[in-house]
Amino acid sequence: MMIAAVLLPFRDPVRLAEEMNVLDIVSKGRVAYVLAVGYRPEEFEHFGVDLRRRGRTADEKLELLLRIRSGEPVVHDGRRIHVTPAPYTPGGPTIMWGGGSIAAAERPAATASDCRRTAASRVCARRTRRPHASPAEPGYIGLPDRNEPSVVFVADDVDRRGTRSARHLLHDARMYSSWNEGDETTAMISHASTIEELRASSTGYRVMSVAEATGYVSGGGILRLAPLCGGIRPAIAWPYLERAAAITAA
Repeated sequence: MMIAAVLLPFRDPVRLAEEMNVLDIVSKGRVAYVLAVGYRPEEFEHFGVDLRRRGRTADEKLELLLRIRSGEPVVHDGRRIHVTPAPYTPGGPTIMWGGGSIAAAERPAATASDCRRTAASRVCARRTRRPHASPAEPGYIGLPDRNEPSVVFVADDVDRRGTRSARHLLHDARMYSSWNEGDETTAMISHASTIEELRASSTGYRVMSVAEATGYVSGGGILRLAPLCGGIRPAIAWPYLERAAAITAA
């Protein structure tokens, strides 16, 4: 399972490392994380973080997070930090970086961490690698196609269940569209204004039948789940998750 995305400038790295390690133990190493810097001015104002230095803030927190996630004691700015419990995964759970800019590509390349990034980081990894970094080639790189489903729900009755969740998916799509005006390339961004338009034009939001989802996974597809998308209540979202879990466990 992958959690995407954790906006690092808004998080305390020590507490985040503790939460990651606990979930790493509970899941037996099956949870990975995608970090990002964020971009909405309202959110930076809300958390009291300077938007202009968000990249530097993320770099500072990432450096500490990578040092302490292993569970080994660390001295940082005169503080002794020892994150417990130690993770299930040796060295800590997998951390990747999300983004589509050159700066986003350079960040994981400089820290030698795995990353969900643009192809530019293949070059950045060689140009910006720090002295302590591994000489290995860049790690995992995910480049989702615009037509690849980014939000998937698995329903036993696509028509009935799809209608029930459609207004939530539309709300999610319209919000992301308002934050990314004019974006015609990023996966998941849709400028649909009605449920009918979203169904007809967007492949990013999909309600699949069990058979369709099974075939998609069998063909190597990844079910990207967002169970609470657009404010869907947990009681409604849970059956969707159960069906997706049954498919991936088969």
